[in-house]
Amino acid sequence: MMAASLSQCCFYLARSVSRSSCLVLTAKRFILSAAYVSSQQWEQRNQDPQNLAELAVTMEKTYEKNLPVSSLTISKFVDNISSREEVDQAEYYLYKFRHSPNCWYLRDWTVHSWIRQCLKYGARDKALYTLVNKVQYGIFPDNFTFNLLMDSCIKSEDYKGAVSVVTEIMLQEAFDELSTQLISLYVLHKYLASTPTLSWADEKNIGASLVLVGLKQENSVGLSSQLLGYSLLGKTELSKGLRAVYHQMPLMWTPGYFNRALHVLEKAVSVSNDIKLNKEAIDTFLNLLQCGTSPDSNSSKSESTEDTQEGKPEEDENEENEHSKLPHYLQKFQEVHAQLQSLGKIESDSLLTLTTRLLKEKLPACEEHDIAQFEAKLKQWEEERAVLIQREKEQREQARLEREAKLAAKASA
Repeated sequence: MMAASLSQCCFYLARSVSRSSCLVLTAKRFILSAAYVSSQQWEQRNQDPQNLAELAVTMEKTYEKNLPVSSLTISKFVDNISSREEVDQAEYYLYKFRHSPNCWYLRDWTVHSWIRQCLKYGARDKALYTLVNKVQYGIFPDNFTFNLLMDSCIKSEDYKGAVSVVTEIMLQEAFDELSTQLISLYVLHKYLASTPTLSWADEKNIGASLVLVGLKQENSVGLSSQLLGYSLLGKTELSKGLRAVYHQMPLMWTPGYFNRALHVLEKAVSVSNDIKLNKEAIDTFLNLLQCGTSPDSNSSKSESTEDTQEGKPEEDENEENEHSKLPHYLQKFQEVHAQLQSLGKIESDSLLTLTTRLLKEKLPACEEHDIAQFEAKLKQWEEERAVLIQREKEQREQARLEREAKLAAKASA
């Protein structure tokens, strides 16, 4: 069967990565420095202690009156979490706030605080759940917060959880900071090195993440990641159909993901001699092309795609055309591969080795930039919060005066 054949081919990468990278890290890897993950500055903010039980009662009464709870109120609730049980309570009120008229006003600092509180009280699962279900909870972190969450997963060697964070960064197209790009690449290649069993959806998400973050890097890791990513997406395109690739994804909706992988090979021929393509990624691409052109792939195509096809003749035609191009792709691969060999542009070190090396080289300078940026953002958040607090006081005072005026008018009547 085509789907089965391509799946078996995909295992090639995991086996080769695992063999060649076993000596990369001899101890548990802590990616971010103590200064980066420190909560000292965060906890030195002006505190506003609250009784969560009383705050919960206030919010419930507000909702019963069909009135919106303010973003400042939900922020106070999250900031005052002091136990794992209260994390669960806060999750409930984040959900209710997201489904209220004020949902657009969930503050950035509340999102950051929520992730920090989850990590502090051993509820990383809640952080990941609300992140994946971002539409229901409004959790859209910034790059600094994403990095803290990925680092926590790495420390616990929860690379599956870390990959789910990278997937969310990819879906939000948020590979803005170099530090986030580097950590994401490390997470992806570390996870693949563990020889995980991947569903086609996992392969699609990892492939898309590799492509989008790889496009941000002008080096061997970036180009090799693009090649591997396009290869995985090409596999999904052949086995599940084009729509399965781009549906709800920030990807091109035109066919030819294997062809895009070929373009990466051609680019490697023409770019600087310092940039090479990783042998593992090249071999994986070749393996998938060969599997796609095998005799059993054609006979099983309709069966392997029936779960994603819903009477789309135009798409079916595109897929048939793409499948018919595989022999040409394979021939073109052989030509470009010969050029890469003659130019000495094939890198034998594993992708994990290359990524770890790049991380060690680039991350320290990124940390200085990120910490300075976070300190500036923290100051801005405090200023915004002070304005909201003052506005809330003024509104309460105005409401009190209006209430007294009504009572006085009623008494005089």
